[in-house]
Amino acid sequence: MANAVEIEGVSKVFRLYQEKYTSLKERVIKAGKIPFQEFYALRDVNINVEEGTSIGLLGHNGSGKSTLLKCIAGIIQPTSGQIRVKGRVSAMLEVGAGFHPELSGRDNIYLSATLLGVPVKEITARFDEIVAFSELGAFIDNQVKYYSTGMYARLGFAVAVNVDPDILLVDEVLAVGDENFQRKCIERIRVFQKEGRTIVFVSHSPDLVRATCEQAYVLDHGIVVGAGDTGSAIAALRDSLQANSQVGGTRIVDGSPEDEKPEAVHAVASVEVTSVRAVTASEESREHIFPHDPLKLEIGYRANSPTTGVGVAVQIFTPGKELLFGANTREMGIQSFDLDSDGVIEINFDDLAVLDGIYGVSVTLLDSSGNPLSWLEDRAAFQVVNTSRVSGIVALPFSINSYSVPRLSN
Repeated sequence: MANAVEIEGVSKVFRLYQEKYTSLKERVIKAGKIPFQEFYALRDVNINVEEGTSIGLLGHNGSGKSTLLKCIAGIIQPTSGQIRVKGRVSAMLEVGAGFHPELSGRDNIYLSATLLGVPVKEITARFDEIVAFSELGAFIDNQVKYYSTGMYARLGFAVAVNVDPDILLVDEVLAVGDENFQRKCIERIRVFQKEGRTIVFVSHSPDLVRATCEQAYVLDHGIVVGAGDTGSAIAALRDSLQANSQVGGTRIVDGSPEDEKPEAVHAVASVEVTSVRAVTASEESREHIFPHDPLKLEIGYRANSPTTGVGVAVQIFTPGKELLFGANTREMGIQSFDLDSDGVIEINFDDLAVLDGIYGVSVTLLDSSGNPLSWLEDRAAFQVVNTSRVSGIVALPFSINSYSVPRLSN
């Protein structure tokens, strides 16, 4: 399959100026040279995105995700390396990007779509659809400087998805919309996926990336530190976040930032998850379960030192990688554990009301403050076999009755 986006050896360097000259005399004395430091927002990034696939970009704040998206969109140019894009690109970046505050929503639709290369006739033909998707109604003729952040986001996304893009770039903008609009945006993204369009999605929500993307890349201080299926990428993201919480991320050496690479980045957790196993608690010996069967999760752990107040978070994912169930003992007020040796924590489900498919499980051990100590992603898959004639994901008990209703005489 051909690539829709090819990123080869891309670096982006920004200049950070420490001083500003306030007079002509200072400029003459310094001969126009203002001291600066170089900051690498991206460093030797290599990513290929195949046509018709959806990839996520994950990372901490300042990791370079949005900078990379702007480079793909052509808004900024990389300092070195090459980016090749095949097809029409539509980008929904930060809220209000590309909008003129003094113009109305109507005028900004034409302005934004024109900048994306859409002919005026085509914009006019799609105008009503764009307004309907944005849900702005009568506000479409107001100046956008009076719009709320949610209205900005709705208008921007409505334009981005209604200009027939081959490649859709989406930054962390869904977080500002209300729940109904977020759901509508995700539904439109799924339509794009079925149509074979390419999507590059930036989000701080691992669950959202897991639900919408087949693959993901993890950035840390402008460097790709993880890539692969979404489960593996999310695990790499958590490793990256844990490392950054334990060591300083960047230092300046001779005017250029240099990533610190200590010999031991990861401190050994006081308690570690060693295994997660799904046990089909049934009378028969079989590898699968039926709808409404019980299920037991056995979480093996190793206590490297006595640890008090340990909590557990568990997530179950559908065959489509969407979150089916999530629970956190700390948030639910369930008593925590004091662990001082190796052992097993059991989680029992008395009635697993799900239908066909292979379901993934992720488990995290938490310290007394709710911070993750150790985790395993998608390590305990279990299979459900549905022998009934109903379909879907959830096994709902139901009954059907019929009764007669007397007719009313005229």
